[in-house]
Amino acid sequence: MVEDNDKEDQGVRLNKYIANSGLCSRRAADEIIKQKRVKINNKLVSEMGYKVRLGDVVTVDNKPINAEGKVYVLLNKPRNTISTRKDERGRKTVMDLLPKKWSHLYPVGRLDRNTTGVLLITNDGNVTNALLHPSKKIKKVYKAKIKNRLSQEELDLLVTGVELEDGVSKFNKIVELHEDNEFRYGIEIHSGKNRIVRRMFESIGNEVVKLDRVLFHNFDRRGIKRGDFRELKPREVTNLINQLNLKK
Repeated sequence: MVEDNDKEDQGVRLNKYIANSGLCSRRAADEIIKQKRVKINNKLVSEMGYKVRLGDVVTVDNKPINAEGKVYVLLNKPRNTISTRKDERGRKTVMDLLPKKWSHLYPVGRLDRNTTGVLLITNDGNVTNALLHPSKKIKKVYKAKIKNRLSQEELDLLVTGVELEDGVSKFNKIVELHEDNEFRYGIEIHSGKNRIVRRMFESIGNEVVKLDRVLFHNFDRRGIKRGDFRELKPREVTNLINQLNLKK
């Protein structure tokens, strides 16, 4: 156990520091501390009231965390980019597109390697958990270019539900987009299952040629070039917190 020799009014309580990093809530941080998964300056800490001081290096499961203020970044993800912090195979990730000062952030969910579009990246664990929780029914809107035009029967089937290996899935809405001579469709879906749009088309014998997420919750990619990003404005953050019924 690391002893805290500082005055009571110095430093930040360890559970608050962990929560501020965006890793989890304070309650979950207490459990992590109890489980002896936290080290400060490479020494194991199990004292709930320990206070982290400036310059301390805090790790959870031997991975460093950073408790600087919450950051919310909206990225227009390009193709051939992995939606993770690091890739074991050395492929380009969304974090490679951001400044190093944001290397402690995490993508909210995933877009598969060749799906483009809106991706939120943050260190706010509460927001991440809320946006990914099925009960919130967060809206995602995609534009899909597919190999073959859909029949009315297939359109009806995709909103009624198709059987996949992990259960029945359905689009909330799907409409044909008459933008050009290609077969393009606008899709609204609330499910967050992995590769759900591509798998649903595959289940009816079709194939997604190109997929772009144009809306995630209330965030769209307007004004953000492919591969670029922007921070959310304070008003947008406040609205998001309120919409998710979270405490700031």
